[in-house]
Amino acid sequence: MNILIAEPLAPAGIELFQSQPGWNVTVSNPKEYAQHLADADALLVRSAVQVNQAVLEKAPKLRVIGRAGVGVDNVDLDAATQAGVLVMNTPGGNAISVAEHTLAMMLAMARHIPQANASTRAGKWEKKKFMGNELRGKTLGIIGLGSIGREVVKRARAFEMRIVAHDPYVTSTIAHDLGVELLDLPALYAASDYLTLHVGSTPETQGMLSREAFAQMKDGVRIVNCARGELVDEGALAEALASGKVGDVSLDVFSKEPPPAGFPLFAAEGVLATPHIGGSTEEAQEIVGVRIAEQVVEYLKNGIAINAVNMPALSPEQYRTLGPFATLADRLGNFAAHIASGNPHTVRLHYFGKIADNATSLLRNAGLAGVLARSTSHRVNRINAMQIAGQRGWEVVERHDKRSVYTDSIRIDLETDSGVTTVEGAVVLGKPRLLQVDGINCEAALAGFLIVMKNQDVPGVIGHVGTVLGKNSINIANFALGRREGTAEAVAIVSTDGLVPESVLAQLKENPAVKFARSVEFRG
Repeated sequence: MNILIAEPLAPAGIELFQSQPGWNVTVSNPKEYAQHLADADALLVRSAVQVNQAVLEKAPKLRVIGRAGVGVDNVDLDAATQAGVLVMNTPGGNAISVAEHTLAMMLAMARHIPQANASTRAGKWEKKKFMGNELRGKTLGIIGLGSIGREVVKRARAFEMRIVAHDPYVTSTIAHDLGVELLDLPALYAASDYLTLHVGSTPETQGMLSREAFAQMKDGVRIVNCARGELVDEGALAEALASGKVGDVSLDVFSKEPPPAGFPLFAAEGVLATPHIGGSTEEAQEIVGVRIAEQVVEYLKNGIAINAVNMPALSPEQYRTLGPFATLADRLGNFAAHIASGNPHTVRLHYFGKIADNATSLLRNAGLAGVLARSTSHRVNRINAMQIAGQRGWEVVERHDKRSVYTDSIRIDLETDSGVTTVEGAVVLGKPRLLQVDGINCEAALAGFLIVMKNQDVPGVIGHVGTVLGKNSINIANFALGRREGTAEAVAIVSTDGLVPESVLAQLKENPAVKFARSVEFRG
């Protein structure tokens, strides 16, 4: 594995990569890292490096991008997904640091600390001018109760503040356990003496602190933004400061960073600004550096994607349960694509047994990747399979059924303009195994080299197969047969020691009872 570290990373994180046997670690910087992209399996960044389409095109071997931090604004997620590159981050790694910075800013506004510092250092002694306020008894409105918002709650409670919050993804039970009252945004705006933002930048949240929002707030409200600059309409904020609607504001983030020369807000009274340092503590950088290294190692070694941004994220325990079935889905999809005829337009995945109770997006993506791998020259995997299927206009359907003859199984229907091909399989002793082809029971390992035959169940077919393969020096490792009840329609799966060429398949089809014969190869 070739690991490219493009920005400063905690020494412990670098050491973790270096401790992996046979791994090559290149520690570079944002100006020079591009020269190492061609061989990189993993790219580690923070916020300075912009990973866009041009960067990805220079990294044909890239499998994973690790962002040591929360936001992934500097990574083109669509381009990464299209390229089949996993993107992961470290949410919560700097939560305590950002929460502490938020409280520091609130205290600085309450006690006028920046202004009092400047005045005192200038030789003045203006005790009366800098009369402050306590946080105790004030209402703190928190927008977003993720990992950072919850850490703010813990610290604000120590100051005996009343805490209200808005987060549509948090239940009333969780809010009660945190000691927080959930409100809708208008009610929160009206109640808050202090307001702090802890949500990501999305189309729904961008510009959420607008003229309309400020109009609903208390006169003299104090605002903290240590989240994303895009959340605040900076022009509307300047107006609210000038009118006194907003008494003070503390900003660690801005819509453009660094802010341009002559930035209007810097000329306004009551503005406290820091250069996006909320998560910049030695402890936080150590935590996110080690965490992202651990996550990348886990993915490259075991395929477990923790804190994935552009694919279904599973815990290590969930992956250990579903991982073997993801391999099964991939191989079933690949098998179906090899034996189907025509142009696909619909893929239906049926999950039976206990796995039907799980989130199956990983299995869906794996099955699609298997189908697509047969017909695309692009790299296709569990990361980009759904996107590529969508681009082709395929319909993808999932069905869950706890009832099954087998404890757990997956069935894939691949519908083309020529008909429907159905395959079903299960995990047996940890390995993917075929159970049925087009409703005919026929068990075989989904591994190595296979010949798939559809034939009339008449005397001489098995002998014909043995004769043809023997004549061509092809060894048979296993031979599985199945017949549809009440008919002479049969399926044969022949496992061989090598890939059977088309010329040999043509010889097999010389027997009039053999209606269909194709080779399937499984790698890895």
